[in-house]
Parts: sequence; structure tokens; C-alpha cells
Amino acid sequence: MPPIRVLVIGCGNMGGGHARAYARDAGFTLVGLVSRSQASSAALARELGGVATFTDVAAAIAATRPDAVCVASYPDTHVAFARQAIEAGCHVFCEKPLAETVAEAEGLIALARERQRALYVGYSLRVHPTWQRFAEIARTLGKPLVMRMNLNQRSSGKTWATHKSLMEATPPIVDCGVHYVDMMAQMTGSRPVRVNAIGARLSSELKPGGYNYGQLQVVFADGSVGWYEAGWGPMMSENAYFVKDVIGPKGCVSIIGPKDVASDDVDQHGAVDRVVLRRADPTGATAGTTEVLPPEADVGHLGICDREQALFLRAIRGGFALDEHHTAVIDSMRIVLAADESVRTGRTVVLDRAGAAAGG
Repeated sequence: MPPIRVLVIGCGNMGGGHARAYARDAGFTLVGLVSRSQASSAALARELGGVATFTDVAAAIAATRPDAVCVASYPDTHVAFARQAIEAGCHVFCEKPLAETVAEAEGLIALARERQRALYVGYSLRVHPTWQRFAEIARTLGKPLVMRMNLNQRSSGKTWATHKSLMEATPPIVDCGVHYVDMMAQMTGSRPVRVNAIGARLSSELKPGGYNYGQLQVVFADGSVGWYEAGWGPMMSENAYFVKDVIGPKGCVSIIGPKDVASDDVDQHGAVDRVVLRRADPTGATAGTTEVLPPEADVGHLGICDREQALFLRAIRGGFALDEHHTAVIDSMRIVLAADESVRTGRTVVLDRAGAAAGG
């Protein structure tokens, strides 16, 4: 089959990673890069062999006539750019979060299905081999599960500037949180029923009402509970910034991250030093057993991009059904957006049987 002609919108860390993945995959031909200024895409374009650059999405689509578009721009542009691409007849890979509201996300999914276009959202932990093994082990620990996860980032300079720009559209517990609550849902196989959250604005550089630290708690129908914490900025602590822990009646499993890594090193966010599995003695008479497992594979940031784009290609060519993927995208968005509502209102958000916010 001929390669898929793909246009990339956004040339930051994620857009650059995806563009490089397309350039390495014989199933794709990279036809252009779009960024707010051509200066920000010029170096990447040279690296990838002189790819055409644009500052306007409509002009880029008209000039390159792509089969697919990768949307890796800021979250508040995802809906508009993805809709524009689908309406132009393109398949779409979109970075998370897909939209700013559940209704917008559902509308995009409905449009993609109506036009028979693949719409795949970049949930990187779903393609990370160690994280998938982590989830498999968690499902052997009995019920209920207690899931503790965080990803705090002590950022400064250029990274802090990027974080401030991101927070114009979405807080950290929403932007990063979709990954981790999605993993919680995979581990429990249960629906979320209630969400609480707290947040704090730790910098006067943020707009009023914005917050750069948040913590959510989600309760599932099977009695499992999950906690997720995320904070960005130069004031954040490097102590215990990386917690990935699941506890059940039969024991616990933890991902241990690499030592001596800066918390805002995006390339290392998926890095794993080891997985520790502790099986409990059901009588409590002994400490049980401990097993240290090596990572399944050291894929790194670019390896994750390669795996995501390989799945996107399968979806385009009909080899990967997207119904379950779309359901997971909506479910994870409902949890993190309920958390944001809880921060802003100070109230618990109760979710109905379909997972939608029902007040609380």
C-alpha cells in the first residue's frame, strides 16, 4: 500500500517526536510541519530533510493534501484543528487531552465515525510495555485496589514558560492526569462513581483562577480508590515526585523510576528502573515474598512515539478497532474534568452510571 501522507501541527516536544516517528516509518511520508512561527519549525524541518513549513493550518492542508494530520499543538486548539482535518478528509492523530470538554470530544469522535476517518489519541502509557505489565500485575492483587500515582515537575526557564502556556488552557491534573486515571480504569475494570480534588495557585504569574498544583481522588464502583497528584513550576519539590504504586488484598506492585533524573526531563517520564512486586502472606504470619522485575523494554520518548504512530497506521488501514480506545478517552476525560470542577467548586462530583457528572 502507498505510504500515508501526514502533516504535523505543532513542533514542540511531542510534535517533534511524532514528526521523527513518521520520518522513520516507511508507512508514512511526512509532507509538512505547521507551527505558530516558521522559526520554531525550521531546525526540525532541516533535520528531517527539508520538509515544507507553514504557519497556517488551512494553507498547509491545501498545499500538502495530506491523508492524515497529527495535532500536537496546545490543548485549546485540538478541537478546531482536528475538526478542520477531518472535514478535509484526513485521518487524525491528536495529542491528549482530545478536547476541553467531554461534549467536544464526543462530537469529534462522532464526526470521525461519520466520515469514516481514524481518530487516535496519544495515550502513551497504553503503548509502554512496562506500564502494560504493571497493569496486568495489578489485576492479580485482588479487590479493592488502592492506586497511588503522581508526576510533579520542578520546571524553570524554557520548560516553565511552556508549562505556563499550557496552563492557559488546562491545569496539570487534567493535562497529565488523563494518562494515569486511564491506567487506573484499566487496572480496576470498573466505572468511576465519585471524584474529589484540591488545588493551589503557587505563582502570581498564573492567571486568576488558575492553579499549578492539584491532587484528585477517584472512587470506583468496585470499591477501588485512586489518587493522582501533579504540580508544575520552579517551586515544586523533587522529593517523591515519581510515585507509581498499586496495593490490593494480595500484595502490592510499584514502578521505581530512574535515580538522579530531573523531574521535568520529559524524555525520562516513561523511564523505568525496575518493578517491585510484593505478594502478601494471606495469614499475615510472614512478610510474604518480594520479586524485583526488570523493565519490559527501555523504549524512551521517541520509542513511545514510534509505537503510537504504528498503531495509528494500523487504525487507518483497518487493522486496529478504535471503539474501546474512544470509550477510554471519554472515561478518562470525565474523571479529570470532574476533578477540575471539584477544585473550582470545593464540592465532590458524583458521576452517574454512564460516567457523566451528575453533581454532588
